[in-house]
Amino acid sequence: MSDREGHSGAGPSDEDLSLPKATVAKMISELLPTEVTCAKDTRDLVIECCVEFIHLISSEANEICEQESKKTIAPEHIITALKRLGFDSFTTEVEDVLKDHKQQQKDREKKADKIKDSGLTPEELMAKQEELFAASRARFAQPQGQQQPSAET
Repeated sequence: MSDREGHSGAGPSDEDLSLPKATVAKMISELLPTEVTCAKDTRDLVIECCVEFIHLISSEANEICEQESKKTIAPEHIITALKRLGFDSFTTEVEDVLKDHKQQQKDREKKADKIKDSGLTPEELMAKQEELFAASRARFAQPQGQQQPSAET
């Protein structure tokens, strides 16, 4: 069933969907010049527009998914949806972000493998972590001017 055909389930209504107001406000303030402010009504309108944009893209991506007999929306479906809806100019940046995300995931996996391949037991890893926490607490307990530089950095 497509999103455009209506809902019979008990999922969240459009009124229930939103974005974190503080996050959006922060993003807006970072993009605007310092002398310009944004009214709350304007911020709320931006949030509504963002939610509608997400709904539009996800609905189109869902249709593409259905046409391909897939059950999971993949990044490629989002990129195709952007192109179909006339947002071709967004696709290069989206592809760059996707590439960065995939690299971050690989780096996380390498980090997890590094822990697994450390040769330490879970108990030894926990002891090492507690040791590091204790050293950190000790550094923060000292007055600002007396802090020693870390030997690990």
